[in-house]
Amino acid sequence: MTSKVTRYSRFEGELDSLEASELMQMIQEALLGQGFNDPYDPDPNARPSMDDLFDAILEALAERNMIPEEQLLEALQADDISQTQIGQQIERLMDKLQEEGFIRKEFGDDGQGAGTAGGAGDATFQLTDKSIDFLGYKSLRDLMGGIGHSGAGSHDTRDYASGIEMSGELKNYEFGDTLNLDTTATLGNVMGKGFDQLEESDLVIRQAEYHSSAATVVMLDCSHSMILYGEDRFTPAKRVALALAHLIRTQYAGDTVKFVLFHDSAEEVPVSKLAQAQIGPYHTNTAGGLRLAQQLLKRENKDMKQIVMITDGKPSALTLPDGRIYKNPYGLDPYVMGATLREVANCRRSGIQVNTFMLAQDPDLLAFVRRVAEMTRGKAYFTTPENIGQYVLMDFVANKTKLVN
Repeated sequence: MTSKVTRYSRFEGELDSLEASELMQMIQEALLGQGFNDPYDPDPNARPSMDDLFDAILEALAERNMIPEEQLLEALQADDISQTQIGQQIERLMDKLQEEGFIRKEFGDDGQGAGTAGGAGDATFQLTDKSIDFLGYKSLRDLMGGIGHSGAGSHDTRDYASGIEMSGELKNYEFGDTLNLDTTATLGNVMGKGFDQLEESDLVIRQAEYHSSAATVVMLDCSHSMILYGEDRFTPAKRVALALAHLIRTQYAGDTVKFVLFHDSAEEVPVSKLAQAQIGPYHTNTAGGLRLAQQLLKRENKDMKQIVMITDGKPSALTLPDGRIYKNPYGLDPYVMGATLREVANCRRSGIQVNTFMLAQDPDLLAFVRRVAEMTRGKAYFTTPENIGQYVLMDFVANKTKLVN
């Protein structure tokens, strides 16, 4: 039996037949990416407009050869593409995204949005909770597929409220083990000699895994360097953050995850706003991010508390006692480093593990990251935008699991 393959090599049927979820999948990179902002002059307060959404859909359709040649030619020659056949179809697709709850259209201060169905002008759009859930699921499926799993659904469901789950591994019983008796293997050992001859060495138990409850804060660096040097490092970081949020919500219901953006300062951002978070013309206030992450974790009563820090730069900013921001982008400033390592020490005293995922390979950065890992008994990963997702997800699952007898 062969799997169904959808081919977009030529236009087949009306674009109106596209499902909203198919369209979301086609434009997910544009929705998550920096694409609506200028990497050399980023505006963290910028919000994508309906015009931007129109362009993203148009580009996705063109890349997949889903626009008939005559409609594409009409669009290229038109003064107003929205009045062409393909323009009107794209506006209907935008309406479909709104009607099915994937986006929410918002207007400028005057409360009026220009244009028709898809309305551009001052109108912007926000991703809804449904969109965030969809993008989180898609990111998780893509990332887990990259490490040998078929998708989010391949994870075992946590069936035991105690956190104990049978792992399938057998071992002979030893004094002190929990008696999770495997009856088949045990009966096989005694059938030949009779139950009256049963000995302790005949007992076979099935081992189990204990899944600790965890409180996680994901720290995302949104300083300017995350989109410079010809590489977008911020979009993969957001993708893994959304995937982790979806994994925890669907597979580890007792866990919590929160998100902190750190730059000149630091702030908590809800998962609903994470996908559209933007890079700014910022430095890297790692100390401020760690301080806020600790405050969030202190409110949690979990077996494990951890910070997942995704960054590509050295600490270069610091919040002074009077609220002013001290900045020094040149080298490793001893004043900034000292304050940052004090926050790392506070994490250690609070039993908070810091796992750092570094997207750069500067020797001074490597030394800094290794020191953070040593101080908090955490881990240091030196990754790339292509593999960071696999590292973060595998590390999270591994940290939660402990083999018990």
